[in-house]
Amino acid sequence: MDGAAIERVRVLAAASGGVLAIDGRSGAGKSTLAGALGAPVVSLEDLYGGWDGLRPGIDRLVREVLEPLRAGRTALVPRYDWHAQRWAAPWPLPRPPLLVVEGVGAGALAVAPYLSALVWVEVEESERRRRSLARDAAIYDDEHWAQWALQEDEYVASDRPHERADLTV
Repeated sequence: MDGAAIERVRVLAAASGGVLAIDGRSGAGKSTLAGALGAPVVSLEDLYGGWDGLRPGIDRLVREVLEPLRAGRTALVPRYDWHAQRWAAPWPLPRPPLLVVEGVGAGALAVAPYLSALVWVEVEESERRRRSLARDAAIYDDEHWAQWALQEDEYVASDRPHERADLTV
């Protein structure tokens, strides 16, 4: 992720406040970008609950994080332990001035009413695959790549987050 792209997202985040979503397919650089913004981050990776969990993770994001924060309550953010394959204790999140939500599904239609802005991160598939398999080699293999890619395809086709993005990097 180059410095100019990060700066464009910082400007958007500062102007929007509230909840900034960073969406894109696996390995696109969403986590790297989110981490560079200096705001609390909720990663959908913690909410999926396993390899078939894209849609359930989106539902958890709305129900467990965004709805409580909108109501002025502290959210208890779920955390799935991918290595142990079970849920860990949630972490408390009081409402921050800016919250970054990152992951596949951050720009879902169900999430859109809670967002101030949406960033779509686009990277060529071969590079995404290389990054993903290198980063998570212990748990992410070719079979999981294919399983996850089908869910991504369905999500992108139905919710079309890339078309609704305020910024594409």
